[in-house]
Amino acid sequence: MLSQEKPADTGGIVLAYATIRAQQAFFEAGCLQKEAVIVIAPQETIKKEPPMHPHVLLVEDEVNVAKGLQMVLSEEGYEVALAVTGQTALETFRGNGFNLVVADLRLPDIDGMELLETISGERPETRMLVITGYPTVASAVKAVKIGVFDYLRKPFTEDEFKTAVKGALQSRQGASMEELLVETERGRLVQKQEVIQVLDRTTRDADFWTALMEKGSEALKDYQLTKRAKAAIVSGDLDWIRKNVGELSEEKLRFIHKRLEREAW
Repeated sequence: MLSQEKPADTGGIVLAYATIRAQQAFFEAGCLQKEAVIVIAPQETIKKEPPMHPHVLLVEDEVNVAKGLQMVLSEEGYEVALAVTGQTALETFRGNGFNLVVADLRLPDIDGMELLETISGERPETRMLVITGYPTVASAVKAVKIGVFDYLRKPFTEDEFKTAVKGALQSRQGASMEELLVETERGRLVQKQEVIQVLDRTTRDADFWTALMEKGSEALKDYQLTKRAKAAIVSGDLDWIRKNVGELSEEKLRFIHKRLEREAW
């Protein structure tokens, strides 16, 4: 009988062992001449490609902070490259393919926003995330304009950082960006002005009217509006507009009324 024991080795050793044991069994059963040889074809091994891990460029001039964030990302399975200056970050970015760039705004050589603008211009598909201890509405508005997906204010927790990175890679704009845009008086003023500009444009630009009616918030991509403001315009939320923008002329509200009529149908 064939032995039930198997050697611990795999591959060629297992194949040779199986061949010898099969020959011995056939010899003992008298079914095989000693000159004969049994050839056992090896089974084809299917190699699986290793999983792809997102490649992240982390730009942070505070070394301890940078190493701490690198550790967090590495534990999550990301491949991380560090840069402590803007120039080093650009050289590293141009020499490698990165899915996400996480950058502090205050760097020793160049402004972090300028760095992100350059990256966005060269490779628009790259996701971007801002981390800063000096948040301003102006920088948040500019970040939205160049395509930054979130704007984290220091200090932030490990979970907040991981959530922001995951959201940026999945193309979801973070809540912290929107909060900054509306939490100050200036931020609320920016939103009010942007909504008025949109509604004013609907009164004189028929193509924009049609695009807004048919494509919704996609037609508002050039405006610095929160998701809530976009939703109010697109859905015809008159109560929200009156509360956050104020009373407007009937001409400016014509699109809102038409939108409401369409929704009613």
